[in-house]
Amino acid sequence: MADQEPEISQTAAAQNAGASPGNAEPGPEEQAGPEEQLRLAEQKAQEHLDSWLRAKAETENLRRRAQADIASAHKYAVENLAEALLPVRDSLEAALAIENITLESLKSGVELTLKQLNAVFEKANLREINPVNEKFDPHRHQAMTMVEHPGEPNQVVNVMQKGYLLHERVVRPALVTVSKSKDA
Repeated sequence: MADQEPEISQTAAAQNAGASPGNAEPGPEEQAGPEEQLRLAEQKAQEHLDSWLRAKAETENLRRRAQADIASAHKYAVENLAEALLPVRDSLEAALAIENITLESLKSGVELTLKQLNAVFEKANLREINPVNEKFDPHRHQAMTMVEHPGEPNQVVNVMQKGYLLHERVVRPALVTVSKSKDA
């Protein structure tokens, strides 16, 4: 290792000797007078300013474009759901347009329309919460009343209104009756 250090030092010294001010070609800044050096420095500064301004403008344009994309995504977020719901509405309007409707045909039409609506809900990942005989969960259920009921306390006895989940987020909690112990 000690033998290698002098070689490195000698190599560096040889390179430095070749790069001495007397052997190197002077650059344009060194040949020019102070006024020319100042002009060249101002020119470089202007080029850097122009580059910076272009980069700033490009960044601002990207920010505006991203904001417009986000606004558009929010505005048209339910477009797929709306397109899927249109046939359900058409079915309801067609049922109302029938002149001589019987109770059986009305019931079968409503059942078919409900199937259409359930398909739309499934496609949109909108699931119902129908928690009969489940343990009460305040994150998914809203207790409307408590009644004495045989069995465990805090069980859902009756569902007054189903709740709904969008993916795993509660859109509407289920309105429920909850059991309480007889001694409470």
